[in-house]
Amino acid sequence: MIFGDEKCTPVEFPAQILYNARRRPAVFRTRMKRNGTTGMNQKSVRGSLLLLLGAVIWGAAFVAQRMGMDHVGPFTFSGVRMLLAGIVMIPVAMISRKRSGNDPAVIRKEQRTGGLMCGGLLFLATSLQQIGLVHTAAGKAGFITALYVVLVPVAGWLFLRKNPGRIIWIGVGMAVGALYLLCVPPTGLTVETGDLMLLGCAICFTGQILCVDHFAPRVNGAALARDEFLVTGGLSMIAALLTEQIQWEGIREAMIPILYTGILSGAVGYTLQIIGQKEVNPTVASLLMCLESVFAVLTGAIVLGERMSSRETAGSILMFSAVILAQLSPVIEGKLSGRKDRK
Repeated sequence: MIFGDEKCTPVEFPAQILYNARRRPAVFRTRMKRNGTTGMNQKSVRGSLLLLLGAVIWGAAFVAQRMGMDHVGPFTFSGVRMLLAGIVMIPVAMISRKRSGNDPAVIRKEQRTGGLMCGGLLFLATSLQQIGLVHTAAGKAGFITALYVVLVPVAGWLFLRKNPGRIIWIGVGMAVGALYLLCVPPTGLTVETGDLMLLGCAICFTGQILCVDHFAPRVNGAALARDEFLVTGGLSMIAALLTEQIQWEGIREAMIPILYTGILSGAVGYTLQIIGQKEVNPTVASLLMCLESVFAVLTGAIVLGERMSSRETAGSILMFSAVILAQLSPVIEGKLSGRKDRK
């Protein structure tokens, strides 16, 4: 798509719209109206806001996950909460399908394939995370898990030949530094038993983000989320039956954490991810979602009365700066390209 002499990607950043509007307002307004781009970029903003809301929900869910692990095993906890999320999404998917009309058989087949692939990767990611939390401190676990913010652009560049651009890479580096300040104690990072599991979790989350990026624009988002949760929950319960003793008393005692992580963190949070990623670049999506570590700190301060240290405050500011830089990257890249052309 072209506005004046500027080329724009199919999914544009909100900042690119302002940049083009300022440079050639008359041409911009005419072509925006002709191409119907206004609604498209409203979707881009909406997608970013949905991912941001998902990060808020996930940040608050970290405490709930730790509480639930006091009563049940990791596979049992993951299985029950994901099955609950899948059950919640069944009527939502039915309503969504009625409103959008019946999907062709080819799309339904692709949706089932996407559900199996995304669900399998989510099962591996959540299971490794839950097991890793048994052996690793919460702060370090948050840092290692959120390394997907680095792995997503690297994987997209290596396997999909998608280079997000220099500014995005700078934002990724800032996000890594922010996560380190937020999650790693001043004494430094030491390798423990659960660290490798959490690293595997980050790799699986990377695959899940890229998988959602591939399937979400092609199929019904609510149905994809439903299938993903049911696959994850089913695999987790099979693993629980093979490796753990499932006790209904423990599930009852962990019911509040299960309800929160199943309905809000699961059904709502991951559905927001699937819908939001339809309009947002996967690298920017990973930056937005890794804000969960910032909101985890803020939630602890608000709900539990924990005070943020100067280190955590600096990490939060750096993280927000990284996300803002990612949103402004088209403007910055455009200005840099314009200077090179003038030279």
